Amino acid sequence: MADPDHRWSLVLSMALLGAEVYSDVVDEEGLASLDIPALEYSQSLRNPETDAFVTAFTNIGGGVGMPILASILTAWLTFLSRSWRPLILVGGAAAVSTTATTIGKRLVGRTRPDHTEAVPPYETTPSFPSGHTLNTTVVIGVLLYILCLHFFQLWVRITAITTGVIFIIAMGLSRVFLGHHWLTDVMAGWLLGLAWVLMVILAHRLFHLIRRREHVGPAPDFEHPVVRDVVVEAMHHDGPGGHGKDNAG
Repeated sequence: MADPDHRWSLVLSMALLGAEVYSDVVDEEGLASLDIPALEYSQSLRNPETDAFVTAFTNIGGGVGMPILASILTAWLTFLSRSWRPLILVGGAAAVSTTATTIGKRLVGRTRPDHTEAVPPYETTPSFPSGHTLNTTVVIGVLLYILCLHFFQLWVRITAITTGVIFIIAMGLSRVFLGHHWLTDVMAGWLLGLAWVLMVILAHRLFHLIRRREHVGPAPDFEHPVVRDVVVEAMHHDGPGGHGKDNAG
C-alpha cells in the first residue's frame, strides 16, 4: 500500500482539482469553455434509439436505480465478509456524497442546459455538481475497495476495477450526452467523488492500523483479505479434510 502521506496528497489533489472546476464554473471562464462544444457534439450523436438506451442507462445512477444497485452489491459483500463493514462503509460514504451534492447545488445554483438542447424527461434542479456522477463515483469506488479486500485473485480485481471505472465514466458522459448537465458538472462529480472515496479508504486503513497496534487483529489489505485469508490459513493448518476452530467475529 502507498505511504499515508502519498494518500493524503491524492486526496488533496482531487479536492483542489474539484475546487478549480468550481472556480471556473462560477467565473464562466476556463474549463467552462468546454461545455458548449461538448454539448454540441453530444447533440450531433443523438438519435431516438441511442437516446432511449442512454436514458435507460443513466437511470441506473439516479435516485432509485443507484440505491437498488448499491443495496444488492452491498448485501452480497456483507454476506461474503460476514461483517457489517460493507454496509457501514458504503452507507456512510453514500450519505455524505448525497448531502454534498445537495449542498453544492444550492451553493452554486448553476442552471442546466436549456430544455431545447436536452433529451426528456427534463430535470429542473441546479446543475453543479452532477449528482449522478458524484454518487456513482463514491458508491462504486467504495464497493470496489471492499471487493478487493475480499478477493486476492488478480484477474478478479482487474475485471472488477475495469468494469467499475467504465461504468463511472459512462455514467458521467451520459449526463452530458442527454443535455442534463454541463461537462464541468460531470468533471467536478468525478474529482470530488474520487477525493471522498480516497478519504474513506484512508480512514478505514487508519482505523485498522490502530486496531492492529492494539493487538485486535491484522488490518485487512490487498495482500491479506479479511475472509479469504482466514479460510486459506485454516485449510493449510488443518488439511483438506481437517476441522479447525471457528473464527468468530
